[in-house]
Amino acid sequence: MDLVIRDVRVIDGTGGASYRADVGLHSGRIAEIRREGDGGPRPTGRRTLHAHGLALSPGFIDMHAHSDLALLRDPDHSAKAAQGVTLEVLGQDGLSYAPVDDRTLTEVRRAITGWNGGAPGDTTVDFDWRTVGEYLDRLDRQGIAVNAAYLVPQGTVRMYAAGWDDRPATPAELTRMKQLVAEGMEQGAVGMSSGLTYTPGMYADDAELTELCRVVAGYGGYYCPHHRSYGAGALAAYEEMVTLTRNAGCALHLAHATMNFGVNRGKAPDLLALLDKALDDGADISLDTYPYTPGCTTLVAMLPSWAGEGGPEATLARLRDDESAERIRHHMEVVGADGCHGVPIEWDTIEISGVGDPGLADCVGRTIAESAAQRGEAPWATARRLLIDDGLGSTILQHVGHEENVRATMRHRVHTGGSDGILQGDKPHPRAYGTFPHYLGHYARDLGVLSLEECVAHLTSRPAARLRLPDRGLVREGYRADLVLFDPGTVAAGSTFEAPRTLPVGIPHVLIDGRFVIEDGRRTDVLAGRSVRRTA
Repeated sequence: MDLVIRDVRVIDGTGGASYRADVGLHSGRIAEIRREGDGGPRPTGRRTLHAHGLALSPGFIDMHAHSDLALLRDPDHSAKAAQGVTLEVLGQDGLSYAPVDDRTLTEVRRAITGWNGGAPGDTTVDFDWRTVGEYLDRLDRQGIAVNAAYLVPQGTVRMYAAGWDDRPATPAELTRMKQLVAEGMEQGAVGMSSGLTYTPGMYADDAELTELCRVVAGYGGYYCPHHRSYGAGALAAYEEMVTLTRNAGCALHLAHATMNFGVNRGKAPDLLALLDKALDDGADISLDTYPYTPGCTTLVAMLPSWAGEGGPEATLARLRDDESAERIRHHMEVVGADGCHGVPIEWDTIEISGVGDPGLADCVGRTIAESAAQRGEAPWATARRLLIDDGLGSTILQHVGHEENVRATMRHRVHTGGSDGILQGDKPHPRAYGTFPHYLGHYARDLGVLSLEECVAHLTSRPAARLRLPDRGLVREGYRADLVLFDPGTVAAGSTFEAPRTLPVGIPHVLIDGRFVIEDGRRTDVLAGRSVRRTA
């Protein structure tokens, strides 16, 4: 063997009881598992690691990641590697960087600079790809810290084929969108994502989305929508996605499946009942959540959809125009903008977590209401100024979640873990650095919301099954040696809202393809990650 992990508690990802064993690795695979009490000789290897009370589990799969550029920009990528994440799913929320042409690339870089950086003019990443296949090839060519799968982003596809207009797609545009989705799937994407509170993807009606989902289904992929509302009308928005995908014959994975804002306090059981009925009727559904109550997105995402028509420059022009800006304010504060999930915005729940312009750093860590009070002006005046001066690049924490909903959803039979981790900003959401140890330490060990074995299954075999990965997600002979060794008694998220970039504790070793990416609690220089592409 290349490595033998001696006398370790194996939590194998099935959800069943753990057991003690020696586990031998060879050529990047799990070659032998010898349980305690089995007959025969113990495996030996060129190197032996004595577990000393550690647990061994499959590597964690982050079903909702925003590391599309971070993997290329930051080879260390300890934000995820140190958590035990061995695979991330990119291309989320309908907006990412492939497929694009030159125009679309410039526009999408501007639109999601708050998520990923990479604004036009930023030279830290060479955008030398245009197709999904070329992006995945770039990941492989450069070498990355952890493995990565990709979803075709429907908003980017619409931007490419139909621009930023709020209107139905023409037949020719729809045909082009279907071609782009098909090409992305053929080149290795595992499914398609949408951001249906983000422009321009939100301009698509259900008929358009159904046609695209039929293409995805034809390749055995899944649809991953950030659906039309997590606030007012949330249940109807979930039901819309269930109905749409069943009509299309497409598997459904619900992104960050939360029930937020005051109107949804305690209503997670209503969502889960809706999903249970569909599952019992034969629907193919899964979901992911992060184990925190606040959300995280960009400030511009809060605007009504009509304010984004025409693209980022048109949005800025409307913000600079007093009459248009007043109309935006009215929709946000009185009507309830669709960008804010149909709920009138509460400025004391909107905390600035990052800015693109260093000159605006004094806003970070404060709510819009607090910054406005300090300036002696109305909150909208502060928000408007920030949007304009920061070129729409500001990120926010949105304090609108409910703990009882978080706990109820994570217990569900089709639940998986997703960080939704935005790594940009001076004060990012701690979920980017802490989601997986927070599940294990806080919710499994400390609160007992899930048993440790159940929790590991949620983070490993369930997402692997959704991704149709035949040799990942379990500690099983013949499977890839993507593995995590953690201390069940001490594992915890180090990240907090005050110090969000703090790394976790209690995860001393992480391996990808049998190679240490974290060893003795420190990041090695190993870049063992590769693109994980759809299999036939």
